[in-house]
Amino acid sequence: MIRFFDFIFSLLGLVCGFPVLLVIYLIGLFDTGSPLFRQERVGRHQKPFILVKFRTMKVDTASVASHLASASSITKLGSFLRKTKLDELPQLWNVLKGEMSLVGPRPGLFNQHELTAERAKRGIYAARPGITGLAQVNEIDMSTPALLAETDQQMLNSLTLGSYFKYILMTVAGKGTGDRVRME
Repeated sequence: MIRFFDFIFSLLGLVCGFPVLLVIYLIGLFDTGSPLFRQERVGRHQKPFILVKFRTMKVDTASVASHLASASSITKLGSFLRKTKLDELPQLWNVLKGEMSLVGPRPGLFNQHELTAERAKRGIYAARPGITGLAQVNEIDMSTPALLAETDQQMLNSLTLGSYFKYILMTVAGKGTGDRVRME
């Protein structure tokens, strides 16, 4: 049932949100010259997939988790996109393709070994990764791997259609601040 809602909402989001996506893309061309960011992430059953987001950091920024990146890497447009969570919109394409869900554990990087191990031992990879979830609305990010994996497990063990919609609405309403970055 959740996959049905994922498909419908991501399709509607991409179609209805197309003008917004286009405007952000065009502004991004002037901001960084490369408005889309693609990165290999750990997906369901630990299979790799390419996550798509709007670029929020300079093009030459190292491919590391946000909490390891420098705040000086974030562009002015990127700061706005992160605050409003609009940088996440292109992931609706990942949801439509079935690589992600709207609600689930945020997909990590393959070089985040501690997080990958914590999630593997808790069975997190049986689920599709998501755009938002319990950890995100509670401001738990990848800088605390054990807590994040524990929170992901708690969410997946209690996920209902009601909580699915609750996490989406909380995210849209601005709950949670997204991944932290290192301050200079």
